[in-house]
Amino acid sequence: MGVQKNDSDRRLGRRALLIGGAVAAVGTAALARDELTRLWWRLPGVDRPRAAGVVDFRGAQWAAASTANFRHADRPADYRIDRVVIHVTQGGYGSAVHAFQDPGHGATSHYIVRQDGQVTQLVRELDVAFHAGNRKYNERSVGIEHEGFVDDPSSFTEEMYAASARLTAAICGRYGIPVDRTHVIGHSEVPGTDHTDPGRYWDWGRYMKLVREASAARKKTPSPTPSR
Repeated sequence: MGVQKNDSDRRLGRRALLIGGAVAAVGTAALARDELTRLWWRLPGVDRPRAAGVVDFRGAQWAAASTANFRHADRPADYRIDRVVIHVTQGGYGSAVHAFQDPGHGATSHYIVRQDGQVTQLVRELDVAFHAGNRKYNERSVGIEHEGFVDDPSSFTEEMYAASARLTAAICGRYGIPVDRTHVIGHSEVPGTDHTDPGRYWDWGRYMKLVREASAARKKTPSPTPSR
């Protein structure tokens, strides 16, 4: 009897140890899951082969941003693109490109439009650029910077408006984004941001009219889809 009792006690102790270990494992797994939830978006995404220097907008120049300032993805397969965010650089074109190529800067946009209308692409549209200051908006938007200053109305030239409108129309057409002020927004309209761009001198009425006209023209002569 004594041996049986001891054996019984030993079996119960082993079972309790296994149950306790299982509970601890579940707790560890939950902690690990929470940690991954916080950190997953910092990790590289889909890193499929890409042709060097390929641009998504015909006529754009390529100037690659630092890989520290964006995240590889496979949009719109992994994140639906449903916004265009309008920014102003608060400086010259050269200084903006330099900042976006600096790995310590922590941010970049997909495009910059110069005052003379030249469009430069820094990040492929399939990738997530850190431009909006809001992770969900970054994942589902394309960011367009514009050379100039929010408090200088002369920054926003006719050439800039026209080129940017064609670019936004192309993005909207590519992803089926409605051409309206719900889906084409300023940086200042992104939830949680403290930025004021594009500012009070950005002529939204003029700009959206140009985007709608460019969208109508695109429907008559659609552009080819860029290769990876």
